[in-house]
Amino acid sequence: MANSAQAKKRARQAEVTRQRNASQKSELRTAVKKVRKAIAAGDKAAAAKTLSESQAVMDRIADKRVLHKNTVSRTKSRLAAAVKALA
Repeated sequence: MANSAQAKKRARQAEVTRQRNASQKSELRTAVKKVRKAIAAGDKAAAAKTLSESQAVMDRIADKRVLHKNTVSRTKSRLAAAVKALA
């Protein structure tokens, strides 16, 4: 356990940050699941619309450095390719 006042404060701040990051990661996973569900349904227009909405969420989370920008970029690329493959 933290002994100094500074260490106690850092522990409190770290917990708040952890909860915030966990919430944002969950939001990202939900956005990805929505796109995958739309792709599974086979409706290209709906999947494309859902993808564009989800990309905004993904970019926002990458900008905050909750996840690395390349991880988010790779996810977006794979989803876009899957939507494009719907014919």
